[in-house]
Amino acid sequence: MCRMGDVLAGNHAAWEFDSDSVLIRFARGMRTPRLWHALGERRIPLEALSGVDVSAAAGAMGRRDTVVLRAVPRTGADPLMEAAAGQLKEVCDPYRLVLPGDRAPQAAAFADAVRERLAPGRDEPADRFLVEVPPPPLQLKAYDARLGFDGSAVTFHWSRTGASSAKWRAGDQRFALADLSGVEWASPDRPGGGYLRLRLRDTAADPAPPDHDLAAAVFGTGYGAVHESLPFAAAVLAALRERAPVAAVPRARASDDRLTHLSELHSTGLLTDAEYATLRARFAAGA
Repeated sequence: MCRMGDVLAGNHAAWEFDSDSVLIRFARGMRTPRLWHALGERRIPLEALSGVDVSAAAGAMGRRDTVVLRAVPRTGADPLMEAAAGQLKEVCDPYRLVLPGDRAPQAAAFADAVRERLAPGRDEPADRFLVEVPPPPLQLKAYDARLGFDGSAVTFHWSRTGASSAKWRAGDQRFALADLSGVEWASPDRPGGGYLRLRLRDTAADPAPPDHDLAAAVFGTGYGAVHESLPFAAAVLAALRERAPVAAVPRARASDDRLTHLSELHSTGLLTDAEYATLRARFAAGA
């Protein structure tokens, strides 16, 4: 049986169970993901979770000598995971704790205790961010720009050596939150590199490629690393949500209203394409 205050220590992190939250403390070390170093610790309210599961994992020699405890955040509850949009490598997932195989009973008890306290509406998108945004770097150095965010606007200062001629000719850019509808983060770890793009309101045309888009910065080797660029993107996304909150999808609303609302969440960048498609199919089936 898991009680309040119980701590489950695993590889590079420890989870502490509380009556209304799970406190995750990330260890510092050579093998700890740099994103976890940047996060330090995070308190995850139980209302921000949709589920938790325990599974066995094969070790280096194929033996099932480890167990994985993973919490599943609700859609729209965590700005970091919303910005990541499923692009984080498994080893960097801050909701995943790897434990020695002999800790399986404790992991199962921990999961059961969390499940007992999950909110009834956990399968619905959250109407606001429930997990605090991680502190972003004051400036983000991309391959073609240096980005800044002061809480009200995002600035792009182009690099003379990295920026395309189109960006350099246009000059530095400043985008107020009022002019934005969302943030798109593409992991620098993906093939071909990544980027951070601001989605602008009242723009019907498809955006230009990131290296020519004046509202985008391109990542590259040594530029825009996950532990720096993802918290930056999450901070901008959280500020946008506070400026223009979107109502939750009530259970009692008619199917067509719920689908309309899902479209609103998707258009403002609060649901990824995959999440939107999954929820749309679910609501349409229940019409």
